[in-house]
Amino acid sequence: MNKKAPAGNHARPNPLEGCPLAAAFAAFGGKWKLTIVYWLAHGELHFAGLQRRAAPISHKVLAEQLRELEADGILDRMPTGAVPAPVIYQLTAYGQTLLPIVESVRVWGEGHLRRSSAQQRSDAMGCSVEIPLRRPACGSCSLP
Repeated sequence: MNKKAPAGNHARPNPLEGCPLAAAFAAFGGKWKLTIVYWLAHGELHFAGLQRRAAPISHKVLAEQLRELEADGILDRMPTGAVPAPVIYQLTAYGQTLLPIVESVRVWGEGHLRRSSAQQRSDAMGCSVEIPLRRPACGSCSLP
């Protein structure tokens, strides 16, 4: 039995049944999920690569966030061999539907940093690069 494999549904439940905003925030809300999706938009990454890019996220929190994103079908976890072989994470076609949202949040954040004179501009996490937006090749996604 693989102790590191997700067991059951780790995604956050929708606290307000039938509310689209609550469903969205349950799937990608929180401090780190959009950052993880941002980095995976640039290509697949190993756990350590994600942890380096999303510093100062802890190992435990990153593992939890990745399990939740996997449970929601936003990313795929691909072991490269027997444990303890590295695991590669990549966005699913469904996860790629989040990219316009992530890019909009990133652009808004840039403007907010410029507007906020009390905050020193820093790109410590290196997340100032535009996301390459691509149309998902997902037949089950109902996007316009």
